[in-house]
Amino acid sequence: MLSEFKDFIAKGNVMDMAVGIIIGAAFTAIVGSLVSDLINPIISLFMGGIDFSGMYALLGDGEYASIGAAEEAGAAVFAYGRFIMAIINFLIIAFVVFMLVKAVNKAKGPEEVVEEEPAGPTQEELLADILAALKK
Repeated sequence: MLSEFKDFIAKGNVMDMAVGIIIGAAFTAIVGSLVSDLINPIISLFMGGIDFSGMYALLGDGEYASIGAAEEAGAAVFAYGRFIMAIINFLIIAFVVFMLVKAVNKAKGPEEVVEEEPAGPTQEELLADILAALKK
C-alpha cells in the first residue's frame, strides 16, 4: 500500500500539480499586490478618489466611518466594493494567464500535424472477404 502511494506521488502529473498550486499561491499574492498597490490608486485617481474596497452598504442601524469600523462593531455589511475588487483581480489574473499560455505556445513552435492513418476495413468488409474466399 505504501509503495503504491509512493508511485502515485512520484508520477509527473501529481508533482506538476503540486508545483502549480505553490506557484499559483505566490502568483495570487503578486497579483493582489498589483491590484491593491498599483491599479486601485490609478482607478481611484480617475474615479475622483473612490476606493472600491471601502464601498459597502450597511444592513442595519447605525453609522460607521468605514467598513472596518462597521465590521468591528459587529454590524452586517454588504461589501460590494470587495466584490468589485475580486472581479478586477480575476480579470487581471485571467489576462496574465492568457498571456503566459500564449507565450509558452509561441515558444513551443508550431504544432506538428499528425496525419491519421487510413482506417482499415470494417468488420463487415472483412467478413465479406472471408466469405468470398471460402466460396472459391
